[in-house]
Amino acid sequence: MSPERRTFYITTPIYYVNDRPHIGHSYTTTVCDVAARFHRFLGLDVFFLTGTDEHGIKVEKSAGERGVSPQALADENAAEFQRVLRMLNFTNDDFIRTTQRRHTLQVERFVQRLIAGGDIYLGEYEGWYDEGQEEFVPDTRAKDQEYKSVVSGKPLVRMREENYFFRLSAYQKRLDLLYENQPGFVRPEARRNEMLGRLRDGLADVPVTRTSFSWGIPVPGRGRHVLWVWLDALSNYITALGLGLESGEADLVPRDRSRFWPADYHVIGKEILFFHAIFWPAMLMALDLPLPRCVYAHSFWISEGRKMSKSLGNFIDLPTIQDYIDSFSLDAFRWFLITQGPLGSTDTDFARAKFIDVYNSDLANTLGNSISRVVNMIGKYFEGRAPEPGTHTVAGFDWPAQTDAAVQATIEAMSRLELGEAMGSALGLVRQVDAFIDATRPFTMAKDEAKRVELAAVLYQCAETLRIASVLLWCAMPDKIEQAWRMLGQNINPASGNLRDLCRWGGLEPGTQVVKGEALFPRFVDSPDDGRT
Repeated sequence: MSPERRTFYITTPIYYVNDRPHIGHSYTTTVCDVAARFHRFLGLDVFFLTGTDEHGIKVEKSAGERGVSPQALADENAAEFQRVLRMLNFTNDDFIRTTQRRHTLQVERFVQRLIAGGDIYLGEYEGWYDEGQEEFVPDTRAKDQEYKSVVSGKPLVRMREENYFFRLSAYQKRLDLLYENQPGFVRPEARRNEMLGRLRDGLADVPVTRTSFSWGIPVPGRGRHVLWVWLDALSNYITALGLGLESGEADLVPRDRSRFWPADYHVIGKEILFFHAIFWPAMLMALDLPLPRCVYAHSFWISEGRKMSKSLGNFIDLPTIQDYIDSFSLDAFRWFLITQGPLGSTDTDFARAKFIDVYNSDLANTLGNSISRVVNMIGKYFEGRAPEPGTHTVAGFDWPAQTDAAVQATIEAMSRLELGEAMGSALGLVRQVDAFIDATRPFTMAKDEAKRVELAAVLYQCAETLRIASVLLWCAMPDKIEQAWRMLGQNINPASGNLRDLCRWGGLEPGTQVVKGEALFPRFVDSPDDGRT
């Protein structure tokens, strides 16, 4: 994100309605939600988009097996995704569905522009097809994959079909230059290297219509052809902003949304990187539209050291997620996802023992305990009023400088979407407070009336540092941090967009009433015979 840019646009992939929500959907959306919350608090004009991908052969087949229409199946599962968004307290600004008229109308216009410009032409394809990914696979790759899907492991299908093709090969040189000139276009680095390998292999034109099924957006005036689900789905990032609308159609999409393009981040899983990192920028080039700033492709969650599988009983599905929320709180679940999740290039284990360890270490023993200790001491020694800051300092603890450094580090890490690093900087302040208490021993100091001014300064510094840390941590744990603010006597509205001002040293007014409250994160002891995942 450039320093002068005052908008922030972040997207999840739109989720396929052939599947129910699970840990993968929850994780990607949590990453985007945390980033969106933080940048709103920072004062940026934020747009956070998610939604559902509702066309394609898999939906058509599943609907047929259930004896319902594809639209009915899409409606049912889209409603479930929207329910889960509310359950997980996400702050998305829109939820787009590819069966909505506001989307299909614009996609039809984009395709007409591509046909008129010669970027889409009629041809015939014969080769291998991955039904799960809805992707044609060249012979060489099919052989390398042993004629199986690299994602699902299911056999590839041999197909022959008349299709309209997108001239992807015509954009080879421009894509090569994109990757050369913008090394941060795809992150992390390992994923960028994968796409460089695909580019070195050379790009072939891509079939972008189908005649083997009918559940899709029809190609205007082209008979039985319906659009390939990826051309349809990827367009959501710009149809939600109304980039294909004409004057007088503001009732479909507010016209001022166009200011958000290009996106700052498309956050996706690594299995769909090619479509986002090769096909999508080429399509935007053909439409003469700006490219997104970054495609961030995270890795996968595994469970208890093994790939997730319903048959193995280690699949983190909605009931399992709800169990974690009920046992530990939604904010604890969010914290684990964003600090331990697979934003990097390697898969990450979702193990119950690890979850409990992180919960107790970061949240119960550190954040929750530190706030309780400080509030309790202020209550005991200063009648529940924030003491005067005074001028007393302790060697090794320059709190104004330390908090300022943590604020800057958090903001910079969040701008790079390094959520674990950002939250580590914020929680690091809390750990420093614990070290400060151990060094100064205010509970001993309180026994000496001659040290009362010194005690006041120490406890003020503790409370003020915790206040600043809490502002930085709010995006990850909004409910618990708002509870902490009540304990610290703070009335903070993140919608004000004044995070930087709130993080300036000295914002805690002396005399502010602090309030003992319930433990933010009670320490958790697991039952030895609890066999839950």
